[in-house]
Amino acid sequence: MTATRNSRADVVAAAGRLFADRGYHGTSMRDLGQELGLLGSSLYSHVTSKEDLLVEVVAKGAGLFEAAASQATGRNGADRLRALIAGHVEVVVEHLDEVRTFLNEARFLDHEHRRRIVAARDAYESEFRAAIGQGLTDGSLDWDVDPKLGGIFVLSILNALERWYDPDGALDREALVGRIWAFVAAGKP
Repeated sequence: MTATRNSRADVVAAAGRLFADRGYHGTSMRDLGQELGLLGSSLYSHVTSKEDLLVEVVAKGAGLFEAAASQATGRNGADRLRALIAGHVEVVVEHLDEVRTFLNEARFLDHEHRRRIVAARDAYESEFRAAIGQGLTDGSLDWDVDPKLGGIFVLSILNALERWYDPDGALDREALVGRIWAFVAAGKP
């Protein structure tokens, strides 16, 4: 049997899986080594600490959401909001481990890293507020809501996906986006 060579990307991906499943504090470096078939000394040739792995997984999650938002366009605010919703759903479905770690474990980052992640999260949220504000202005959204509160409502729905969405369930990605959009658009948060 040939020994498997793990890259840093393999280590980060395994850390993301374990953090998503067991939480940051519920995952030890020994657990990570076992997941990868590595001894502790070999694992430390890839990383310096468990916190470094958390930083990298959380930053990857933030980057995925940022990239999705940068691609969300539309002819009006409602179209842009629907594109933001679709992008968010895609990130959750395709990168569930990073999303779970980003949403649930970022609070364990040290102050400096947490500050940067909070800034990235705030910038992402501002994209939703801007799309809602645009939709209210251009008439494509018929809501009686402050854009900030509307953004909180929509993101609360989207962020809950990581807890209940089943990739093998009845709703595929497109159907999920359609259902969320129908609820958000008709519900007039």
